[in-house]
Amino acid sequence: MSLLIHGATVVTSLSPPVVARLDVQVDAGRIVALSPSLDVGGPSLDATGCLVIPGNVNAHMHAYSALARGMPYRLAPPSNFHEILERVWWRLDRALDPDSIRASALVAASEALLAGTTTLIDHHASPNAINGSLEIIARAFDEVGIRSALCYEVSDRDGAERAAAGVKENERFLNHVSGGAFPLARGMVGAHAAFTLSDNTLADCAALAHDAGVGLHIHVAEDAIDAGAVRRLADAGALDERTLAAHAVHVTSDEAALLLERGVTVAHNPRSNMNNGVGRTPLGVFSGPVALGTDGIGSDLFEEARAGFFRRHEEELSVGPAWALDRLAAGADLAGRIFDEPLLGTIAAGAPADVAVLDYDPPTPLEAGSLGGHWIFGITGARVRDVLVGGELMVRDRRLTRVDEGALAATARKESERLWARMEAL
Repeated sequence: MSLLIHGATVVTSLSPPVVARLDVQVDAGRIVALSPSLDVGGPSLDATGCLVIPGNVNAHMHAYSALARGMPYRLAPPSNFHEILERVWWRLDRALDPDSIRASALVAASEALLAGTTTLIDHHASPNAINGSLEIIARAFDEVGIRSALCYEVSDRDGAERAAAGVKENERFLNHVSGGAFPLARGMVGAHAAFTLSDNTLADCAALAHDAGVGLHIHVAEDAIDAGAVRRLADAGALDERTLAAHAVHVTSDEAALLLERGVTVAHNPRSNMNNGVGRTPLGVFSGPVALGTDGIGSDLFEEARAGFFRRHEEELSVGPAWALDRLAAGADLAGRIFDEPLLGTIAAGAPADVAVLDYDPPTPLEAGSLGGHWIFGITGARVRDVLVGGELMVRDRRLTRVDEGALAATARKESERLWARMEAL
């Protein structure tokens, strides 16, 4: 597909911020030219008065949580994180079946695209529907038109048999994507957290990731119950430059230094951390890459960036709004390495055409030095007008182009009722 985006202010890079008045030519899934004035001779998208940005990357997502919104809860209120897992999320994932997995994935991908997120790095769990679950998600994501990196969350919490099945599911999906079955999807090896993994299961996950040449995607020290996980993962050979460590709240400065030494990317999930009351990620001690994820609380990275910045700024007033741009750029860099696309997350000749067009004509000057301020204090997901993934318009004039949003919502409501009923029976 060839398309000229013209008339816009374009953010070609988030870190460092680069802003210019440019036309952007897209062809065969990539950005092929940028210039202050390109000839409009073919299909075009008028972006006059708009801001064009690289699509956001959600560095840690649980798409299966998409049907949890408004979910009834009749048990005793949880008083700590472990009880939240046992009474809410581990009940939800045990209730998932193929139809609810698919509906969840469709909702998550749709809402992500409509909010300007073009890549989801997802972490899935469905212990009573493991086999083929990643393919169900990949097909749903492909149907909507979003880029993704998928894995199954291996854990011993439901027994050794299910743990082994989770490892096999990761292996099966890695074979699928290596064969080109899903061009917009890649695989990782998923694991829940060190405190729910036996030594043998952790070793199996680390070995599979190493042999497949992919990253391990794992929760790390999200709560005090998992403190000490960094050293255990390091001793198991599970930490390297491809590893994605979600949360990393309860880590020491020595453990942060070890993550840096091994080249690990940390996925910071500020809204989830607040919602679960697990504490604050000690961002001041991290000098390695820190990306932003939502941990399943939607997929609006503008909201996540805003919440994360305000909390970080409260801790240290010298931290400016560009902090958020650096975090988003780290997520894009991780996705670029997963897809072997080093220009992903930029708007440059040769980069994948994953871009969002925002209906944002600011009342004050927007330039490189002020982009962070506009991002935090002006831009919201509601500004997203058009979204391209791999050069194809997946959102046009605030509507999805590949799926019927009304039909999708109706199906999701039906599946959520079925899912909630199964949870009540657990």
